[in-house]
Amino acid sequence: MTQANTMSPATPPPIESTDLISALLMKDGVIDEQQLSYATRVRSKLSTQRTMMDTLLDLGYVTQEQLQKTLRNNQMNIRLGDLLVELGYLRDADLQQALGIQKEYLGKKRLGEILVERGFIEERRLLETLAYQLGYPLIELSFVTLDRSLLASIPLNVCREHKFVPVKREGDAIVLAFSDPLDQRAQDVARKILGQGLKIAIAPRESILENLTALERTSSQPAISDESTIIGMINTLFEEAIEECASDIHIEPMKDRLRIRLRCDGVMQQHKDFPKELAAQFTSRIKVMAQADIAERRRHQDGRILFASAKHGINLDMRVSFFITIYGEKIVLRLLNNKGTLLDIREIGMAPRMLEHFIYEALEVPTGVMIITGPTGSGKTSTMYSCVNFLNNINTSIITAEDPVEYIIDGITQCSINPKIGVTFEETLRHIVRQDPDIIVLGEIRDHFSAETAIQAALTGHKVLTTFHTEDSIGGLIRLMNMEIEAFLISSTVVCVVAQRLLRRVCPDCAEAYIPTPLDLSRLGVSPNDLVGAEFKIGRGCKSCRFSGYRGRVGIFELLVMNEMVKNAILNNKSSYDIRRISIETSGMVTLVEDGLVKGAQGLVSMKEIITDLPRLGKPRPLGELRRILGVTQ
Repeated sequence: MTQANTMSPATPPPIESTDLISALLMKDGVIDEQQLSYATRVRSKLSTQRTMMDTLLDLGYVTQEQLQKTLRNNQMNIRLGDLLVELGYLRDADLQQALGIQKEYLGKKRLGEILVERGFIEERRLLETLAYQLGYPLIELSFVTLDRSLLASIPLNVCREHKFVPVKREGDAIVLAFSDPLDQRAQDVARKILGQGLKIAIAPRESILENLTALERTSSQPAISDESTIIGMINTLFEEAIEECASDIHIEPMKDRLRIRLRCDGVMQQHKDFPKELAAQFTSRIKVMAQADIAERRRHQDGRILFASAKHGINLDMRVSFFITIYGEKIVLRLLNNKGTLLDIREIGMAPRMLEHFIYEALEVPTGVMIITGPTGSGKTSTMYSCVNFLNNINTSIITAEDPVEYIIDGITQCSINPKIGVTFEETLRHIVRQDPDIIVLGEIRDHFSAETAIQAALTGHKVLTTFHTEDSIGGLIRLMNMEIEAFLISSTVVCVVAQRLLRRVCPDCAEAYIPTPLDLSRLGVSPNDLVGAEFKIGRGCKSCRFSGYRGRVGIFELLVMNEMVKNAILNNKSSYDIRRISIETSGMVTLVEDGLVKGAQGLVSMKEIITDLPRLGKPRPLGELRRILGVTQ
């Protein structure tokens, strides 16, 4: 991909303008001068920097279809670097640096190669951007069969030089995959050899070169997919998941391929694709590893895999779920023990005064129910095990009932539920109280029976730790009532409820200052004066964070400690709004969105994640007041 010297001598020079796409849109009659002038004024008044293209789209002057049509019609006037800057995917400073590097290579290295190699942008994101904006299809060559008759009419060395490969015929046209769809010289060469009937597509540069190398070596050898190869591919996938610190692996049969996605830092991301023909072998191999029924293809199944990683020297415990879909069996593997060690209670991310409150008024209270609540993937289990680790000592008897055991802790009695052999949750709970425990850990309150068991154990002098699926801390109390647990039992046994979320941490290597927009402030219900002293940040994207702008995660917490006023509100069947108000006024509770704002003001999490991932159930208090309550210094 080149920034310079990509056009033939007859090509008119590119438009030199700070708003290149705007000029092209005016030339094509999509917008007029008055609309551009108004958009320029709007853009100048925005508190955060936005591209002119984003402004025009927001104002409704341009549609995505009009943009794509203009870009396709004016390819000869557009250079790759200018396009990326105009669309907001590349900073002008980064472009100038990349162009300087290109000059050192005397123009022999394409700009796209430099941008990807030097970490200015990820190749897949670059290609997806071009495919979307230009309207060209993005082709995965790894599971496409190339039409060999087309390769006979074009020398492979020409394909290699200009980084393109013919894919197939579509009617009278030939589909040609380019690594740089803006390389006009490469298109001219292809048209000269193959004719004018070309359909442009995009494919990764390395994928094109790998296919050309394979064709040069041999073009008739079929792909090998015997059992030993499948074993190697699956083992490699597990090793890669460990390297990426993934929490889940999704193996998904699609209409035309087998898609592999990983969940990293709570977000799904594309990992790789395999030919659809390998789906059955993948499923069979993983079923064997998970001790599932290999002959059953009509019903959902579960299993468990213990994988010893030779590369990383750890034992990986994976829960496996097989789910029947219209295209075959989807497999999801939850990676449990890939972190290796438990977090200390002081490392989970609670603010100083909240942590002090939590330890002295909840953890060290000898009896009662302590509930950790939040949606799936919010870190409840990690927090609960940190609490168990804190309470574990030679003088305390701790027993657990879990489905399954996720962390093994020396010195405590852990039971893994296994309904296949009769070790059910109900049966285990009946026997737990006969084991003389001081502390009972229930993996999850899932129904009336488990809720009632937790309450009854607390009434008989035990301390109970458990998790719950609710939106916030008050929701945990309300859901217990919905499970027909009497209000007086809840108020007399529950000592605290912790609600939590995990937000992605802004990558420290590429973090930049961020000024909240008026829309951000409006959605949160705060004013600029409420956020005085805040230093919000956003990640630009770099190699360290896989170009996402985020690396790792940060815990966001809401702690409700049951004092007399809160207990009376429950006994009087007050609404969740009233219970929340009383908790904030009398127990010093800080809500999830307030704790998120404090951490965002420290530059740990982004404003976007605070808005989209945390429940907003009231107007947050000013930042200065929240810092005082939580004991956080600026």
